[in-house]
Order: sequence, then C-alpha cells, then structure tokens
Amino acid sequence: MDLTTELTWKGEGLLLDGESARGRVRLSGTGDEPGAGPSPSELLLLAVGGCTAMDVVSILRKMRQPLEGLEVEVRGTKADEHPRRFLAIEVLYRLRGDLSEDRVRRAIELSETRYCAMEATLRGRVELSSRYVIEK
Repeated sequence: MDLTTELTWKGEGLLLDGESARGRVRLSGTGDEPGAGPSPSELLLLAVGGCTAMDVVSILRKMRQPLEGLEVEVRGTKADEHPRRFLAIEVLYRLRGDLSEDRVRRAIELSETRYCAMEATLRGRVELSSRYVIEK
C-alpha cells in the first residue's frame, strides 16, 4: 500500500499546506506565523498518539469493554544538537469506564507491539514507553 502527500510553501515564513487524499493540514516551523499549525515534530507525536489511540479503542470494543472516554498525551524528548531527532517518546493513556485492567494492558500491548505502524516505524531508533490511568 502506497500513500502520497503533497506540501506547498505558502510564500511566507515557514508555513506549508499539506494535503493527502483524506484531508489538509497547515504546518509551521516556528509557530510565530499567523494561522500557524503544528510543527513536523508535533505532527509526528500526534501521529503516534492517533495511531495507538485508534488501535486501543478498536481492541477494547472487540473485547466488549465499556470504554467511555480516552485521552492520549504524547511527550517527546529531542536531542539538543541537529538534526534534533526524538530520543524518547512517552505515551500516557487516560481511559474512562468500568474497564478490566488486564484487558486495558493487553489492548495497549497489542497496539504497541503489533498494530501501530507509527510505533513500529520508530521502534529501535527511539526509546518508546507508555503508562495508563483508568478512571472509573
């Protein structure tokens, strides 16, 4: 399966408009530009969080768990020197509902080790870690 995206410089600052078959996003280098969007680094963190969140929701539904809410916070630590790549990424899952802790743990494990393409792409190059909190 091949995916294609396109980016167009807006002619000012570091603003780019990105487009894929499914939608559009504005990217920014500094965040100072009017109408600035996330930086490429922030998009990577959003991609990791979105990928694993979708997996966890899908897996918990298949496990017939009464998931009432999910928030995912993704924090990245970058190198000080260029190319300032991510050295570590931590994912915090906040789940709501009368959920089995064993099933939540298993859903996250399956996402992180088997299904999430973003984590699979980064694994071995970036230290990946996660934790979760279940609120009833």
